[in-house]
Amino acid sequence: MARRGQVLKLFKLLHRTRQEVFKNDTRALEAARQKINEEFKNNQDETSEEKINELLKIASDIEVILRTSVIQAVHTDSDRILLIPRKDLLQDNTPYFDKPTKKHES
Repeated sequence: MARRGQVLKLFKLLHRTRQEVFKNDTRALEAARQKINEEFKNNQDETSEEKINELLKIASDIEVILRTSVIQAVHTDSDRILLIPRKDLLQDNTPYFDKPTKKHES
């Protein structure tokens, strides 16, 4: 029963991630929903503990990739694309220095 709860938790997490990553893109939202549901349904009768663990690892990795690597974009012209990054993807820009600065000792 604990395994079933783990699978359900990951299923729900994938759907929440899908809703956040593909917000306002109905076609992508529906395609991702169908793919998640299809994959879980195709493997719902799996009984091998090893195979279940492998499938859970794959699903978890996919959730991380979706959350950390997908950026929405919109065609604004025939040769221009507007990127719409989520706030959690943006990071502070740290400048690169060719020569390290010396620390002053007090």
